[in-house]
Amino acid sequence: MKKNSLIKTKNKHLPKAKDFIEKLQPNISKEDLTDYQKFFQSDASKSNTDIYLGIRMGTVFKIAKEFMGMPLSEIEILLESQFHEIRVGAVSIMDFEARSKKTSEERRKQLFELYIRRHDRINNWDLVDRSAQYVVGGFIFDKSRKILFKLAKSKNTWERRTSIFSTMFFIRQNDLDDTFKIAEILIFDKQDLVQKATGWMLREAGRRDKKRLLEFLDKYYPKMPRTTLRYSIEHFCKTEKEFYMKK
Repeated sequence: MKKNSLIKTKNKHLPKAKDFIEKLQPNISKEDLTDYQKFFQSDASKSNTDIYLGIRMGTVFKIAKEFMGMPLSEIEILLESQFHEIRVGAVSIMDFEARSKKTSEERRKQLFELYIRRHDRINNWDLVDRSAQYVVGGFIFDKSRKILFKLAKSKNTWERRTSIFSTMFFIRQNDLDDTFKIAEILIFDKQDLVQKATGWMLREAGRRDKKRLLEFLDKYYPKMPRTTLRYSIEHFCKTEKEFYMKK
């Protein structure tokens, strides 16, 4: 009887979605709302139907860190929200846990599976960038990476962005093969935010192995999107940039 009572007490104090939302609300700002609306309407994200509350991202991240350990069902409630900052909070909780050395392998697996299963709610560049590296890339680093190649061929823009951005974790371990392989799949992608992410990861891979990046560019630069190219050569010297930007 004592044991059951203790379990109920513990469950009662597990972080809840409603508690997270309540803690966010006092931080709503009309000024920040105006800034967000201008910012997100200026890129491909404008196709989303999100509603913005007007809460600084730094504040969302800080509060999210306090809610680590939230049950997956509660995180999913946050992902279902129509409010952008609440969904940022959801992926931030997932990210903080995926980064933590205290997080069990089973919990990492659950976070990864939730990310993939509810990718329909991880549908903006900042949501992907806030969580894909550790929730996806960190989990599958020592496992099969087939999921990334499946996502790279998806019709969904954000799934394709996840496929390349997840390899940031690999790059930081000096594992570059899949970054270049996935970049080859996405090299002629027509979506600007996929082009940017692909160029970004190529640039980061090139910082580890410039020779390999040069070989990749020599093969594709005449026909690859200029956005991808510009991002990938951002750290090149002026002479190198001029060479690759010419057609």
